[in-house]
Amino acid sequence: MSDFHLDLGPLKEPLGFIKLLEWLFAVLAFASCGGYRGVTTLLVSCHGAVNKTVAASFSYPFRLNTAVFTSPDPTRCNGTWTDFYLVGNFSSSAQFFVTFGVLIFFYCMTALVFYLGYMHAYRNGSNFPMIDYVFTLIAVFLWLVSTAAWAKALVDIKVSTGPRVVDVIPACKILGSSCVFASVTSMGSLNVSVVFGLVNMILWGGNAWFVYKETSLHKPNSNSPKSGFYPPTSGI
Repeated sequence: MSDFHLDLGPLKEPLGFIKLLEWLFAVLAFASCGGYRGVTTLLVSCHGAVNKTVAASFSYPFRLNTAVFTSPDPTRCNGTWTDFYLVGNFSSSAQFFVTFGVLIFFYCMTALVFYLGYMHAYRNGSNFPMIDYVFTLIAVFLWLVSTAAWAKALVDIKVSTGPRVVDVIPACKILGSSCVFASVTSMGSLNVSVVFGLVNMILWGGNAWFVYKETSLHKPNSNSPKSGFYPPTSGI
């Protein structure tokens, strides 16, 4: 490989500028999902307690089946309140989305270093453009899959932490006891993470064309003979 020569010129071209955007939006995607912390709360009335707040905290990677509601009072409603956990384990979809975003983050950093320091080697008949192109196509597909899986998981998370949680708590159905859904932490950042996932998919899909133009599939081989149509020679 040739020596490193810093050149900021590629950032002014679509190839480098879009890669910078991909780096930024990858950070926004995995940070808005991986940094979330939420709490769902209920108001519980039971034996010896009226409108006591119980809460279950949850966060990334959203193993809701490990999030338990606190007890309404020290007597646990005279023994009628038992530990109840939220329903569902959505860690696979969440971790897939975040892990892929982190990998894209590191790939974009590596690609930018290569673009800015070794673009002369990149465009000098090497195999790097083809490798970059294949990875770009794979990234488009995986952004689609990971975002779709995470979006479906997010819908289920909202159901598991929303008002319907009251219907599945046994202690709330005991005679003389009642539960009312109070609140759940806003999931706006999680909604935004899905949007960022879609934006990343669009960015990588658009960038595929500019990477393709750097490959030998688009550029003719300078060593190959020029082809053309010539009239057949005729004898006299």
